[in-house]
Amino acid sequence: MKPSRVAGIALRQYYLYRGNFARVVPLFAWVAIDMVLWGFMTRYLNSVSPAGYDFVPALLGAVLLWDFFARVMQGVTMGFFEDVWSRNFLNVFATPLTLSEYVSGLVLTSIVTSTIGLVVMLLLSTTVFGLSFAAYGVMFVPFVLVLFLFGIALGIFSSALVLRLGPAAEWFVWPIPSLLSPFVGVFYPLSTLPEWMQWVARALPPSYVFEGVRTLVAGGEFSGATLGWGFGLAVLDIILAGLCFQWVYRYAVRTGLLARYSAESVT
Repeated sequence: MKPSRVAGIALRQYYLYRGNFARVVPLFAWVAIDMVLWGFMTRYLNSVSPAGYDFVPALLGAVLLWDFFARVMQGVTMGFFEDVWSRNFLNVFATPLTLSEYVSGLVLTSIVTSTIGLVVMLLLSTTVFGLSFAAYGVMFVPFVLVLFLFGIALGIFSSALVLRLGPAAEWFVWPIPSLLSPFVGVFYPLSTLPEWMQWVARALPPSYVFEGVRTLVAGGEFSGATLGWGFGLAVLDIILAGLCFQWVYRYAVRTGLLARYSAESVT
């Protein structure tokens, strides 16, 4: 793997953003709206709830982490979709660029775009709504890391899904964070869920993160070993997603799908 080729994929995305302000605004606009909406909601809940319980770290912090996960996933898929929309597959893969270099470039792009969204969310939540990360302590860093890894895994898998099913399959990708949110317990304990949903939740790394957030906010101790399960699952998901993307790519090349998708209209 050559770093210059990986950087070239990321540089292409930079030129796209630099040349169109409409691409830049979504990097921070929607996360800012979410922070403002949930920030005022937590203020209202604090005003009507019994004294002593602060909804800001429990709810606003959870929204921040979940939005960060969604931005990481979309950072990968949006870079991939740019090649879908511009029908650029043949141009990209006719070069000496390897599949791992291409995917690594998408991941690098996701790191940059998701970091921008995270900075905006941190600024709004801390300066406007007084979110303090002291309740999470040093666990905030592994929380973010697990969500980042799982977001990368889902982004790669979603790209493989579109590569296999065609450009129109991108509509299967956008709802994925919303479909997962009931299972991972973003806003409520996993014990609230039916037993079969709890089994699904145990296989999803974010569920360990949000259980940890609630435990720490309530003043309890969250085991690092438990979060280690979430980290291990996230790493496993990345490996499986990479293998899936590799298999789909080879299938698309072997069957001629890659050439067909390059000429196919998104609609």
